[in-house]
Amino acid sequence: MAGAIGFGWGWIVVVLWILSGAVSFVAPAEPLFARYLFRLREPTLVEQERLGPIWHQLLARADVGRGRYTLWIQESDEVNATPTPGHVVAVTRWALYTLPPTHLESVLAHELAHHLGGRSWLSMLSFWYSIPARCGLIVVRAIARLMRRVPALGCLIGGFLAMAYVGLIIAVFALGHGYIWPFLFITPFIAPPFLAWLNRWHVRQADQKAAALGYGSTLVQVLYGWQMQHQQSLGRDESRRAQVMANTPSLVERVRVLERVGGIPPKAWG
Repeated sequence: MAGAIGFGWGWIVVVLWILSGAVSFVAPAEPLFARYLFRLREPTLVEQERLGPIWHQLLARADVGRGRYTLWIQESDEVNATPTPGHVVAVTRWALYTLPPTHLESVLAHELAHHLGGRSWLSMLSFWYSIPARCGLIVVRAIARLMRRVPALGCLIGGFLAMAYVGLIIAVFALGHGYIWPFLFITPFIAPPFLAWLNRWHVRQADQKAAALGYGSTLVQVLYGWQMQHQQSLGRDESRRAQVMANTPSLVERVRVLERVGGIPPKAWG
């Protein structure tokens, strides 16, 4: 085992990291993740009054206990909030303050659908173990943004990091330090597109589950309404790299998924 890891006490690091997953079972961990990792906030009393009746109606329709999940707010102008693990369900500020009750309920159904049919403890555990890969994703996106804004500096930094990574991988192989460390060095390049694809898949699955609860048609209306308000195109007009790294499917992909499972909007929506 030590040979595979690359040094004599390396197995201690691996075991400690595996055991650290126990933090996801600690009750206070979820609110901390929601507040500091996902940048969510708890709803105010006024927001609770607006969300309460809609949320309770949705829970009754989905046959879910009232105390099982907690609602949080994401300060975002997007349709849907970032999917969260465990028992935390987030809704965006745009959905909360813009949508009528029936449309807001369909958005909440999508957010709740991320949690339906799965085990909360498993989602928390998978989130915890994916944190290093998510950190790599943040770094890659930051470099990509820098390359777009300041091409010369971004390319210089990106090229330097790429050469440094290649050099480290070659050195590890040449010095016979095992196989775990090369894998760790390659992870920041492999994990980001995989995590982005996984996030898009989760969004499509949540759309299907929301449609199965009867919210497909209303959710299509919400997507069209957001598209018109933000003057966004239905399809992707971005580069192929941007599409691969996107966290959410394009609007047209989501509408097609909803249409396939019966979420056909009224005739007035064409």
